[in-house]
Amino acid sequence: MRLLKEIFARLKKRLKGFTLLEILMAIAIFALVMGLAYGSYNATFHIINGAGSQAEIYSKARTTMERLQEDLESFLPGEDMIFTGESESAGEYRADTLRFTYESPSTPVQTFDFNLLTRKRELRKTQQVPSGHDPDLYAVERLFVTANDFVYGIKRACNPNTGSYYSGIIAGVIAGCSEVYNAEDPENIPQDLIDAIGVSAPDDETLVIEQPSPAAYFMSMTPMWTIAATPQWAIEKHGEEWIEAGNIVTNGRYVLNEWEHGVTRTLLRNPLMPEDMAGEGNIDRIVTNVVPDTSTTYALWLNNEVDTTGIPTGELEAHLAAFADETVQIPDLAVFYIAFRMTKAPFDNVHVRRAFAAAYDRVAHVEVIEQGQGLPMKHLAPPGIFGAPPIDEVGVGYNVEYAQEQMALAGYPDCEGFPQVTLLGYSGEKTLNWIEFAQAQWEENLGCAADLIQIEQQSFADLLVATKADDAEAPHMHTLGWGPDYADENNWVGDVLDCNINVRIHRTCNEIDDKIEEARRESDPEVRKALYAEIEDMFFGEEGEFPFFPIYLRIAYVGEHSWLTRTPALFGGDMWYTWVIDWDAKQAAQQ
Repeated sequence: MRLLKEIFARLKKRLKGFTLLEILMAIAIFALVMGLAYGSYNATFHIINGAGSQAEIYSKARTTMERLQEDLESFLPGEDMIFTGESESAGEYRADTLRFTYESPSTPVQTFDFNLLTRKRELRKTQQVPSGHDPDLYAVERLFVTANDFVYGIKRACNPNTGSYYSGIIAGVIAGCSEVYNAEDPENIPQDLIDAIGVSAPDDETLVIEQPSPAAYFMSMTPMWTIAATPQWAIEKHGEEWIEAGNIVTNGRYVLNEWEHGVTRTLLRNPLMPEDMAGEGNIDRIVTNVVPDTSTTYALWLNNEVDTTGIPTGELEAHLAAFADETVQIPDLAVFYIAFRMTKAPFDNVHVRRAFAAAYDRVAHVEVIEQGQGLPMKHLAPPGIFGAPPIDEVGVGYNVEYAQEQMALAGYPDCEGFPQVTLLGYSGEKTLNWIEFAQAQWEENLGCAADLIQIEQQSFADLLVATKADDAEAPHMHTLGWGPDYADENNWVGDVLDCNINVRIHRTCNEIDDKIEEARRESDPEVRKALYAEIEDMFFGEEGEFPFFPIYLRIAYVGEHSWLTRTPALFGGDMWYTWVIDWDAKQAAQQ
């Protein structure tokens, strides 16, 4: 346009008229400009019309998909259905058949063809479940866990009338829980005392837990079942029967299908578990059987009827020779020890306790008694627990010279004048071998004749009762072990050796307990580690108190068939959702 203006301006300056050539040039330029303007205008409207057409197509497609959904729902009724879709090119041709997959919490994946003209469907394929599938075994109801389910569960665990064995572990870290759990009159606990427990739910997605004092280890406790959501409505509906199959409501990766007490349990995979939480395992049905002893399980394993097994002591050597490729060693973080009654002579003398502890050869114990299934320990917390000192840095361990010096300081050189004492072990041939080994160790290294160490055995339940008795009736020493409830040192020196908790050893509260409390409150992880190393040394170092002496960490041999791939659990139960079975290989072995 500027060019036209300049041309006309020049023309006006001229005194004479326009030539034919100038007129033709002006017309050509004008035509070019108008053509460009029209082309731009036409392109704009073409784009607008195209967008409108696409919107119309999208609207029709949406209407079509809504109609398809209605059609599908018309012949697949029920609230348990799940539709999934994927983008895939169908090619440049017309089609009158829709292929879709369908699954529900009670139905494996099925593939259908749906004829859009006849509105009839045809089942083309059903996913095969290797472990078997019966839809009648499933009842589907959609429920949602809320924060109030946690509030109810925690308060219920704090109530001593519930009989929750592990509630004592959480009682001290939740405000008001200890007051309820340790109530003088459990049958008549005031409701306002229960209401005062420091747990609440401001809304369905927020859980608030109040603590009476700082507890740096609390987050490691949260996976424990005593802090889990609990279905109040199911408990109120079924009473004590709420834990039975058909009544119990859970939200884990497997659900209870059958339970014949003392005989067998059957679990089914929970199909409602989100895919990213379900685990990589391929087992949909798990059957666990209660057997009388390891020998029975081992016989079933040899017959390819079970996937894993413990190995009987008498069979271990032959098993390792025959099945080395189907054997693994798995630590379960359980540490075994011999404990002293610290208020009963002669073990009220710290030098005697030190002597008996240092005169025990832990390496020989692992080799002879455990057949290599263990790791010698000279302090309490094992590797894998937060705050546990390095395995070889804290503790006296086996030291005969130190043991004899301590025995002399106690007034019993070469065990002269030492009174007769009792060592109580739980029942079983292996435990008998253990306490006889201890008897021999103290005779060899301290000079205490075998008849001075009276060994006895009781069932585990009876041992737990006997070791709580008064000094006059309680044994001088007893065998026990400890496995973790949560992966923090507080669960070891705090929950096992705290003077206010242990009712078998009868420790007197002292500066060690002050250190334990300091470590509980400390928020700096590195400072906590240093404190726990100091605490372990105060218990098991050269100047240690030695309420008991750790012997070994169990690392058991386990038979594991080659058709199984899994991630073994160190504690807390088997992670079946990680187990993968080669079903073809298993079935071939069973033929």
